[in-house]
Amino acid sequence: MKFENVLVTRKEPVALVFVDRPNKLNALNRLTIEELHAALEDLDADPRIKAIVLRGSGPKAFVAGADIAEFAGFNSKQGRQLAAHGQETLFDFIENLGTPVIAAVNGFALGGGLELAMACHFRVASHNARMGLPEVSLGVIPGYGGTQRLPQLVGKGRALEMILTGGMIEAEKALEYGLVNYVTALEDLEGFCLKLAEKIAKNSPVALLHAIKAVNAGFRSNETGYQAEIQAFGDCFSTADFREGTTAFLEKRRPEFPGK
Repeated sequence: MKFENVLVTRKEPVALVFVDRPNKLNALNRLTIEELHAALEDLDADPRIKAIVLRGSGPKAFVAGADIAEFAGFNSKQGRQLAAHGQETLFDFIENLGTPVIAAVNGFALGGGLELAMACHFRVASHNARMGLPEVSLGVIPGYGGTQRLPQLVGKGRALEMILTGGMIEAEKALEYGLVNYVTALEDLEGFCLKLAEKIAKNSPVALLHAIKAVNAGFRSNETGYQAEIQAFGDCFSTADFREGTTAFLEKRRPEFPGK
């Protein structure tokens, strides 16, 4: 199966999946989301693949965010559809995948990129990793599960600080927060993740599937939170702040938000 923006390398019983848009710092667009879904679905159905490592191509970015040019002109309804489709197609899909997925976070993991990493079953970061949810600087909020998964991982206070400031944290801080499980040198990242994946792959695939289901079941009370996020994300698209934030981003200038 060939893709435009995704590369798959099989090292049975493990597979490596790359988001491959290095000229865009691996930013997520609709095609990439669809291709990641198809690639992961195919690997999950392959009995020879017992674990998956997901990373970005090149040393600069895991995924540096969503492709803002693709949705800057959306209205509220389109914003809600964007969030709902993305969550169902990729982010919730990964979280509930029966084959464990390790995020190898190389470089920037911002916005949708951090949301993608958080949807994976756990994360390993390189020393040059920088993570954050900067959506409020564009007049919008995280829409791919960020307002729900980040508090689950780092706690409400730290999550709100990261979301409300829109700032980035470095790999060591992410380790301190519990956002990532390990930090390695960039040149060791892939090998480290492959060793973890190979250790996982020695275990029962059926038990792995049920373990993932059982752990996820403990967070099901947050399902209404995801729906609230979709609604609020879409609402942002009808605001002047969103229009100014996305326009400023595309014009490479600082935004001047009209506010309330």
